[in-house]
Amino acid sequence: MLGDILHQLLDFVTSMGYWGILLGLAIEVIPSELVLAYAGYLVFKGEISFVEAILFGTVGCLLQQIILYYLGLYGGRAFIDKYGKYLHIKSKHVDMTERWFQKYGAGVVFTSRFIPIVRQAISIPAGVSKMNLIKFLYFSGIASVLWTLIFVALGNNLGENWGTISEKAAPYTQPLLVVAILFLIGFLLYKTLTRNRKDRDKTEY
Repeated sequence: MLGDILHQLLDFVTSMGYWGILLGLAIEVIPSELVLAYAGYLVFKGEISFVEAILFGTVGCLLQQIILYYLGLYGGRAFIDKYGKYLHIKSKHVDMTERWFQKYGAGVVFTSRFIPIVRQAISIPAGVSKMNLIKFLYFSGIASVLWTLIFVALGNNLGENWGTISEKAAPYTQPLLVVAILFLIGFLLYKTLTRNRKDRDKTEY
């Protein structure tokens, strides 16, 4: 059951139509799955088009990641340790994503978008490490489009029952996580082969 405060926030977001979708995703006080499912419901009712739902959903997701990226870039780890609780981000989650980021590099920005809890936290070490913003937006953008597509489509299919999205989403998000992990493996192989080729070229030179 959603708490009273969450219900009020959800009512506020839904009263704003697709601008509410964008705002709700940018601040993500309400889980993104619910907001995007509501966007799908608006498509179901014919109030917005499927393309509009995907557009506003993707932009909203990206805005949140950009905000967190810049919090990491300018606020650093100390800021997150002090104020992260207000963003629903715990220090232990940042610790975990920092280790992943250091070990796997930029590719983990894409993969982490499909993992509960760390979806938001991964943007912070990306900012702290001053990851190239274009590369950050590229990986985040691809993941955000896929995430938005899934939940808008599910919300559209559920219609009036869009609020039950948490129960219906698992069969769709789990395969996507497998694809994301395969992507990360491919990215790591690419980096390894590229690094080995550069080392070999330097040796020959």
